[in-house]
Amino acid sequence: MPPAAVVKKDAVLADAVLLARTEIEQIAEPGTVGEHLGMEMLAGRLAMHWFECLSPGYHGWRWGASVARVSRSRTATVCETNLLPGPEAVLAPDWVPYADRIAPGDLGAGDVLPYRADDPNLEEGFEATGDEDVDEMAFWELGLGRHRVLSAEGRACAATRWYEGEAGPSSEVAQKAPEPCATCGYYVPMAGALRAVFGICANEWSPSDGHVVSLDHGCGAHSEVDVRRSQPTPVPDPVLDELAVDIEVQQPEQPDSLPPSAGSTESVDPTGEVAAEDDGPETVDEPEPVAEREPVAGPEPVAGPEPVAGPEPVAELETVAERETVAERETVAEPEPVAEPETADQRAPAQRHTD
Repeated sequence: MPPAAVVKKDAVLADAVLLARTEIEQIAEPGTVGEHLGMEMLAGRLAMHWFECLSPGYHGWRWGASVARVSRSRTATVCETNLLPGPEAVLAPDWVPYADRIAPGDLGAGDVLPYRADDPNLEEGFEATGDEDVDEMAFWELGLGRHRVLSAEGRACAATRWYEGEAGPSSEVAQKAPEPCATCGYYVPMAGALRAVFGICANEWSPSDGHVVSLDHGCGAHSEVDVRRSQPTPVPDPVLDELAVDIEVQQPEQPDSLPPSAGSTESVDPTGEVAAEDDGPETVDEPEPVAEREPVAGPEPVAGPEPVAGPEPVAELETVAERETVAERETVAEPEPVAEPETADQRAPAQRHTD
């Protein structure tokens, strides 16, 4: 197709802006003619002046006035005025016949499609010939006992639609399938000319159950495919660390009934025992040592050989006190009462031995 010839701009028509506006204002409502949008050359000595339309219901529409002049004339005349949609105009959709307005998938329960006598996907079926054997074969074996049957064009359209849709090999389910439907035990081949490519899925676990699928379609519910079973990861036996032991020393809480006195360094244990408060670990107070008593003066010994030195009473008392203190440190319990000091009668054998 040869390119369109470029029309030279006409100066006489370009100056006819006021003339075009005046003619448009005669047919337009008052105040609806806006600014001049420009001039467009339609042909030699023929142009269109465009003006903005300010009407609220015609956003994007334009007022137009076509002007022309005769050859060798310096006067422009108005041919016609009109209101036309612009590039940004809001327009109604194209009209569609009622018979063509129903799209695939719009038919619901109770809806009935209009009859189409010239449907290209159908053709005339088999007519009875009167021969019983021929008619029986046509009606029951070939399935031609209908007024119209699927034509070659109808079969081709159906096969293309199925193969390129969700039932074909290009769907996401088929792309990730381990095996095709051709080797699945739930695949039921179709009868007729479409048997070589399509069949019906009979697996209730498949997303295509009861639908037409192609031979190279597939899904994860294939009858001959198993999941990949991973080997369990060996886990070593747990190890118990018996060397690292954390010991926490908890300070006993003071009961509300026995508040500590001012300046006191002792706290009361919940069991009723008195414990000393210190920055270091909890210890038990040691009993105070028993005051030593001076031995009773006896008769002076008779001069003679020096007697063998026996154990001193004071040493015995200190030894007993040390053993009691060690026993009290080994257990955190109520300190045992301090043993009473020995009487003079108990020390008498030792003194007599010394004498």
